[in-house]
Amino acid sequence: MGREQLSVVVTTFNSAGTLDACLRSVAWADEIVVLDSGSTDATVAIAAHHGARIHTQPFAGYSAQKQAAIDLASHRWVLLLDSDESLDADAAVPLQQALRAPAQAGYQLWRREWQFWRWQSRRGRLNHYVRLFDRQRARMSGHEVHESVLVDGPVGVLDVVIDHYGEPDIAGRVAKANRYSTLQLADLDGRQVGWLRLRMVAYPAVAFLRYYLLRGHWRSGWAGFIAARIHAFYAFLKYAKLYEQRRRQQG
Repeated sequence: MGREQLSVVVTTFNSAGTLDACLRSVAWADEIVVLDSGSTDATVAIAAHHGARIHTQPFAGYSAQKQAAIDLASHRWVLLLDSDESLDADAAVPLQQALRAPAQAGYQLWRREWQFWRWQSRRGRLNHYVRLFDRQRARMSGHEVHESVLVDGPVGVLDVVIDHYGEPDIAGRVAKANRYSTLQLADLDGRQVGWLRLRMVAYPAVAFLRYYLLRGHWRSGWAGFIAARIHAFYAFLKYAKLYEQRRRQQG
């Protein structure tokens, strides 16, 4: 029995350090589409080496760039990956099985995080995201950061793990928290100043406990503790920056 044809879609910018592993992990796909936003390193050459169909356009924002890449796919079914992600070695079989007769409009995949010098413990809670979907029934959310795939129809979960390398060190993780907290101001717009004060005081502690204890990052030792503290710092920054913005608007 045949299966649905699959387009793997990846957006890139100076992704030479991780793109080879990403594309090697999906070498079995029917098509690889790479949308680059002006890389100056070996990103485009790596994509070409893997036989990807390469397009270029200026960066339009995380959500819009990914939607543009999805729209370039030739096939109805799309697997969306970041350039610093790769599928684990056992992923091809369940993905191909799901594509033989898709029972859902989209599927969530699990994601395992690299934490500075080690992988997060598999005994901890892995996040899951919609990454395999029928593009005729799906679209990107439009958020400035933490963009997601919205599916018009039922969504299932596959026993497939994406390895996410992300930022390789603490400095990179902190820089990302600073950058993302600024970008997220547009998505947080509408909160009142009094509510923001409470958020600044209480939410970082809640974010730390949820990330460290409930998601099980305590199982990853000091790497998990540091990641949880940076996550809490990010939770503080986004509301502190919105508070600052509101105070300036009020004069």
